[in-house]
Amino acid sequence: MEPSETTDAGSWGALDHLPGNPLMWVLIISEILVFGAFFCAFSGARAWHAAAFAADQMQLNRLAGGANTMILLTSGLFAAIGARNAALGRVTACRLWLGAAALMGLGFLTVKGFEYSAEFSHGIGMETSPFFTLFFLMTGFHALHVVLGIVILGIVGWKCSIENVETGTAFWHMVDLIWVLLYPIVYLIR
Repeated sequence: MEPSETTDAGSWGALDHLPGNPLMWVLIISEILVFGAFFCAFSGARAWHAAAFAADQMQLNRLAGGANTMILLTSGLFAAIGARNAALGRVTACRLWLGAAALMGLGFLTVKGFEYSAEFSHGIGMETSPFFTLFFLMTGFHALHVVLGIVILGIVGWKCSIENVETGTAFWHMVDLIWVLLYPIVYLIR
């Protein structure tokens, strides 16, 4: 067997070329598939109940959703700057940027909390309509990912190595990406 035909028992194939730990990429791919299923279910339900979905969608706070988009995109930038500092061996700067990214994540959760509170105060909950069932499931599941992402950023900031930080920031960027897709699908597209 020629050397080019041998395989390394520890090889992850194409995942070996991605930043961070390949297991994180398996998780990221699975999470994208789960959210993809949510997006398909939402789109199908919207097509089935177009008028009701449009009426319910008008009750959402688009400004809060837009603010949260800017918060997460800024947070993603901070995480990327943190990863760059880790690659340059600047541990303190890396930790500060990851901390700033995590604080922006807390800002996202705060805005989401105010948004949920406003919905609840108007008598809107998961059982109000199919739209709000999917709204709370999708945005709540995403919010749980933000919480997990904040924890991951804290851990990789504490155990600051290039691989750890790349692994943690890959997850954080997945959280950003999901929101960038979720916001227009749920809040804007009619």
